[in-house]
Order: sequence, then C-alpha cells, then structure tokens
Amino acid sequence: MQSKKVDWIIYLVATTFFMETLDSTVITTALPQMASDFGVSPVDVGIGITAYLLTLATCIPISGWVADRFGSKKVFILAIVLFTFASILCGLSENLTFFTCARILQGVGGALMVPVGRAIVLQNTQKDGLIRAISLITWPGLVGPVVGPAIGGFLTTYATWHWIFFINIPIGIIGIIFSFILLEEKKEKIRKPFDIYGFLLTGVALSSIIYAIELTRHIKDSQLEILGFTVLGVISGYCSIKHMKRSPHQ
Repeated sequence: MQSKKVDWIIYLVATTFFMETLDSTVITTALPQMASDFGVSPVDVGIGITAYLLTLATCIPISGWVADRFGSKKVFILAIVLFTFASILCGLSENLTFFTCARILQGVGGALMVPVGRAIVLQNTQKDGLIRAISLITWPGLVGPVVGPAIGGFLTTYATWHWIFFINIPIGIIGIIFSFILLEEKKEKIRKPFDIYGFLLTGVALSSIIYAIELTRHIKDSQLEILGFTVLGVISGYCSIKHMKRSPHQ
C-alpha cells in the first residue's frame, strides 16, 4: 500500500514537471499571433520567454530554504497554485507588459515547484527505488520542451494562443487536489538562516548566464552584451562557490 502511494507521489511530481517544462517552449509557435494581438513585433514577445527563464534561474536556489522553513507540502501546493493562477493571467493578457508580469509570476511558481517536488520524491522513496523514481520524474521534464512547440502550434492553429496557457488549469487543479491527499507535511526541525549573500551571488550567476544564452539569438548585434553577461556570470559563479565552501549552512 505504501509503495503504491509513493508511486502516485512520483506520478504527481512528474506531471507538474511536465507542465513546468512544457511552458518554457510552448509559446514559441504562438509568438506571431500573440504579437498581433499585443500590437508589437514577434521579437518583442520573446521577452515573455526570457522573463520566465530568468525568474526560474534566480528563484530556484531559494526554493530549498523556503521548503525547509515553511514545509515541503505547503510550498509545493503554493507553487502549483501560483503557476496555475499565473497561467490564467497569461491567457487573459491583453498587452505585453501584463503578459511579462504574469510570466514572471509563473516563473516563481515553477522555480518552487520543480526542486521542492524532487525533494518530496526523494523523501518518500526507499534507497533501492531512487533510480527508478528519478528516471520517472526526469523523463516528463525532458519531453515537455520537445513537444511544446507542436502543442503550441496545434492550439494556435485550431483554437487561439490563449489555450496554450489555459491547458494548465485542469492539470494544476488535479495536482493541488492530489497534493492534499498524498503528501505529508515535512519541515526541518533546525531552522537555518537565510543566506542573502549566497542567494544574490547564485542568482546573478545563473540569470547572467541564461540571459547571455538568450542574447545569442541576436549574436550579430549583441556581442558585447553577451561577453559582458557571460563574464559577470562566471565571476559571480566562482564567488558563490567560494562563499558556499566557507558557509556553515550549505
């Protein structure tokens, strides 16, 4: 009975992983239609992808501390709620500014959902089942970005671009319900202090590297920016590693 419950937890987390990674690429084929509705160029709408990825990179390092502080079950459910609510806002967007803000909120939800979900699976899985559990939650996350453009193109062609975000609503609702049923609250007894310095360093490092990679789409016009953000990311990453080696709380 316990093993079946663990399997359901793994499937739950794997489904949320798929939803999160799907959203990173599903809007690519919908950019022209979205740009037309927003009254901007398709290139400008690309900021929605960039904002989402940068938010993920910045907020993922803090997710572990948040889960330890407030409990993994609460944080995981909150992450699904944020992600689903932000998806609704994305689908209801009427201009680029509102859409970008909604994507940032969606990125916060995704940044909390993935690491905390993985931690929940590891907490509930026996050692002899770890490889199977990790593979089951990893594959949906790898499939999401691959099928994202195809799903986005299908929905944009036969419905409207709004549905590429509205499809997250039933998945999110099901995820919230099963999270309440399956998960048990786990919270660290010893509260570790929040490492502001480490968070800033890792946030700058990851977001700089991600942004530099995003700029390569316009490499002819952004060579100096790419170099600058790459150097900033590498230096910040090096400083964050040195800081973490000295920090008493890893």
